[in-house]
Amino acid sequence: MITDADIERWLREDVGHHDVTNQVPGETTGRLVAKEGGTVAGLQAAHAVFEYLGCDVTDSVEDGTRVEPGDRVLEVEGPARAVLRGERVAVNLAGHASGIATRTRRVVDVARTKSDDVRIAATRKTTPGLRGLEKRAVVAGGGDTHRLDLSHMVMVKDNHVAEMGLEGSVSHFRERVSFATKIDVEVETVADASRAAEAGADIVLLDNMRPTEVRDAVEALADYPHVLAEASGGITLENVAEYASTGVDVVSMGSLTHSAPSLDLSFYTGSSGDSSADAGGPER
Repeated sequence: MITDADIERWLREDVGHHDVTNQVPGETTGRLVAKEGGTVAGLQAAHAVFEYLGCDVTDSVEDGTRVEPGDRVLEVEGPARAVLRGERVAVNLAGHASGIATRTRRVVDVARTKSDDVRIAATRKTTPGLRGLEKRAVVAGGGDTHRLDLSHMVMVKDNHVAEMGLEGSVSHFRERVSFATKIDVEVETVADASRAAEAGADIVLLDNMRPTEVRDAVEALADYPHVLAEASGGITLENVAEYASTGVDVVSMGSLTHSAPSLDLSFYTGSSGDSSADAGGPER
């Protein structure tokens, strides 16, 4: 959920102490236009920014839509000062989110060439203050959010195992979580994958394993049909198909959020014009 406090913080950061640039009289229109192909996201945030400033907003497309250069994704009308004040914040948010959605969609499309069932998931490697925006962008690209925060699922990592042992860690957290909270156990060997399942893991995360090792671990976990197999670590657009072909249930990738380049979007004001005019018009 995007709150007024979020929007005020974003706008205050951009406006600074004294905004002279946007002191423009009268009314105007504006449109957000794609300058490259991709999957758009973050339009709810962009819409909220303009609406907060008293502008009328029309969403030309929905999050998750694939666009081509020149496509309009959002249109706005209102006081020129308000439109100009909101445009950079809106473009930054939508461009960043659309970059994540575009990268996610590419990864999902590649994975689907090998498996119709594997889920491509994000991680908690998100930008502080923007996790909601980034996780929604992953969904817009066809991915899965994974856990949204620490309260959604317990992840037993190597530091827990170092302190309490693998079985001891699972037992420790199983006694403390709700029946609705799943336990994901990170392992680095096929043998430990079976140990984690035997100890009561709901999900076994196969960390930094080669595709051949992941395949072996998936076969070992077949004896535990209630347990999901998740592969993570070192997985890229170039090798995700290999991992998707192993039979793993989930592939989680931090790069979906922390390394996705922004999608090139531009904001133009003034008379509507056509797509060719948009493509060559001034950008703020």
